[in-house]
Amino acid sequence: MEALFVLLIFSLILGIGFLVAFFWAHNAGQYEDTETPAIRMLFEDAPAKRQDTTQCSDKNTVSKKTEGVQYGG
Repeated sequence: MEALFVLLIFSLILGIGFLVAFFWAHNAGQYEDTETPAIRMLFEDAPAKRQDTTQCSDKNTVSKKTEGVQYGG
């Protein structure tokens, strides 16, 4: 019977804690904009900046890993 009272008090404290957290989030403006998160994936992203890619000056270089490998049929 004592365990029932302990669990009852614990559940009431937990419920009041969640209620306080909800009111705190509501007063902080957490629930002001409910439309934008649902359509955010439809917005166009800003174009990514291109990185400067430099070409290798020696195009006849063959890596040792692919040396002797035959391509094609």
